[in-house]
Amino acid sequence: MAGLVECIPNFSEGRNPEVIDKIVAEITKVSGVKLTDRQMNADHNRAVITFVGEPEPCKQAAFNACKKAKELIDLRNHSGEHPRMGATDVIPFVPISDISMKECIELARSLAQEITEKLDIPTYLYEDAATHPGRRNLAVIRKGEFEGLRETVKTDPLRAPDFGPSELHESAGATVVGVREYLIAYNVDLNTNNLDIAKKIARALRGKHGGFTYAKALGFEISERNIVQVSINMTNYKMTPLFRAFEFVKREAERYGVSVIGSEIVGVTPLQALVDTADWYLRLEDFSLDQILERKIWGEEETLPKKFINELASKSPAPGGGSASALSGTIGAALVCMVCELTIGKKKYQEVEDEMKQVLDKASKLKDEFMALIEKDEDAFNEVMASYKLPKETDEEKQKRSQEIQLTLKGATEVPLEVIRQSKKMVELAVVCAEKGNVNSVSDAGVAAIQAQAASQGALYNVLINLGSIKDEEFKAQTKQETDELMRDIKTIVEKVEETVKSKM
Repeated sequence: MAGLVECIPNFSEGRNPEVIDKIVAEITKVSGVKLTDRQMNADHNRAVITFVGEPEPCKQAAFNACKKAKELIDLRNHSGEHPRMGATDVIPFVPISDISMKECIELARSLAQEITEKLDIPTYLYEDAATHPGRRNLAVIRKGEFEGLRETVKTDPLRAPDFGPSELHESAGATVVGVREYLIAYNVDLNTNNLDIAKKIARALRGKHGGFTYAKALGFEISERNIVQVSINMTNYKMTPLFRAFEFVKREAERYGVSVIGSEIVGVTPLQALVDTADWYLRLEDFSLDQILERKIWGEEETLPKKFINELASKSPAPGGGSASALSGTIGAALVCMVCELTIGKKKYQEVEDEMKQVLDKASKLKDEFMALIEKDEDAFNEVMASYKLPKETDEEKQKRSQEIQLTLKGATEVPLEVIRQSKKMVELAVVCAEKGNVNSVSDAGVAAIQAQAASQGALYNVLINLGSIKDEEFKAQTKQETDELMRDIKTIVEKVEETVKSKM
């Protein structure tokens, strides 16, 4: 198993730095592991450690840390604002690069089993590593916390651990191990000490209570500052961005005559999450990561092609044909850019220079849009899979699951439909390149058009396979009509490009 993973173990100790120092030492002594963050919170009485590395070294580091935490942390003498059930409370793995979700799940289950067998600590599996849908949600597993679970686990078969006997370790409790997408721990502070207000806002924010699907929230008291806090786990910052959660808390607080006095990100965060927030608040137009100075200075490791192809060749169903279609569009748009660059500045083509500059600008934006669609298609597929894994034991759960499936299927249809829309724009630019661009690159204009056609045809297959499971007949009819018209136009334009290319060879 190769690749890069992130591991973010949470420990039930946030007041004694010496304890966390010893735990961190067990992590950093493992070769091939890099510590990226360390956070402690006295009110929560909790520490969050983040490290990255290849799977096996990360697994060893997590085990070492869990072993040391068992020696140093006694839950019988522990209290804090944050829910907990173990000295090492939770150990999530996050796939970073060149590793599938399936491989991460195998890693998590292997670690959980080892913790039980070697440390006598019962373990549970959650999120994508869960053994059944009812165990995906960490809050469900942790219900009752250490004190409550210590008794119920002995009598309730539904609370039995995935590994180990139905009895918590006397001082270390139980540990939850899992796999999830990138999570941002985000807290919003309010200028009140009324905990009830924070709890009401947190409840309204939570997806299961009608709020945001990808937000989990709790209300906490920060006694040292005499304020309260809405503590949020953003489980998918792309679907529920930081600024949306912040604005929601802000508006809800105003209902109670309370204001926001600050917010914090616990641990590390993807740059894109902050860029999205700045983009929204500043109302930036056509802003991209390429405009960030540090990226220009330090550059960025170009691992996308290798990573994408390796993932595409793996057993994982995502990325699949939809993302591959978007990649074809990206290649086509890049070729249009190249033809423009080879035309602009040449004396022979001075008359069309302004027009080619306009084409270059449009093609450059299309390239970025196609690249974004590569990831969006994978995300949309994963959303569909997650909806099928929702519980369906009661009539209410069945109805909610069915609604979520239909919603995510429409989302999974919209992404490839957008690929087709962008493909039409791209072949229109390819025509200009073929007719007016540098004749020495006319074949590249032809290849760009073929790539656009391949992108649209591949995307069409993904639209149709999703439409087959959608029940909304009006949506299906409208989508089918739009794709028919787009594909017809693309075919006509590509034929025109081919005729032009052949005439100039």
